[in-house]
Amino acid sequence: MTSHDAPGTAVVTGASSGIGWEYATRLAARGWGLVLVARRAERLDVLAKEALKEGAAGVETLVADLGSPEDLSRVVERAAGDDIDLVVNNAGINGYGPFAEVDAGLLTRVLNVNVVALTALTRAAVPGMPARGRGAVINVASLPAFAGDLPPDPLPRRAVYAGSKGYAVAFTRTPAAELAGTPLRVQVVCPGLTATEFHLGAGDAPVRGERRVHDEGGMPAADVVTASLAGLEAGEVVCVPGLTDAEAVARLAEAELGLRAGSGSRMAPRYSHGE
Repeated sequence: MTSHDAPGTAVVTGASSGIGWEYATRLAARGWGLVLVARRAERLDVLAKEALKEGAAGVETLVADLGSPEDLSRVVERAAGDDIDLVVNNAGINGYGPFAEVDAGLLTRVLNVNVVALTALTRAAVPGMPARGRGAVINVASLPAFAGDLPPDPLPRRAVYAGSKGYAVAFTRTPAAELAGTPLRVQVVCPGLTATEFHLGAGDAPVRGERRVHDEGGMPAADVVTASLAGLEAGEVVCVPGLTDAEAVARLAEAELGLRAGSGSRMAPRYSHGE
């Protein structure tokens, strides 16, 4: 997001449902052009029509599995285009299961989608943005990024998923700091349980059928996106939608700084929170 000129083109991954769908329709209503990325062609076609009705300047669809190196390379090439002013790295899969039991191939897919693709697409888009004086990246993580081995259980059945989201948080903060003082913005958004279809599958295959919501419920995807986009405009680096204690993230940063200071480092973290 930028503070000047008309909206440009946004790449939105994982656009075929949930949070990604909401980002796409919200950006369309603001006049952005869209490059929609997901595995489900039929869902992308429906979303493309809806986005055009909402006011998108134009819509492209890229049917791609970001866990596939060949598909990822196609999306990376598009994200590097000089018309791309926003990348929303929303695609993610969970690979839930006890670490010692879940299929190793599925865990590799989790890392390829949640870590490798997110990093590659950010790297593709960011280098060209400073010369244009505008641009942003939003990386969608999750509250489990902060959970680790918290009681009552060591984050049951989510070891690699949580680790991948922890990476998204740590990774995002560094380019955000490197780009501080420029018109560019880099944000990681960490929603808790969200009302999507995310828990209806492990990620080894797309959820089939019409869009729906898992039984666990959670925060509406629209509220997550509202917090993210408002936080991006405000320059927030770490956005936690629905956070009721505005000082919680700051306290976490202070604890982290204390650990660094104890090891002789004086590098200060840059956290903020979503409204």
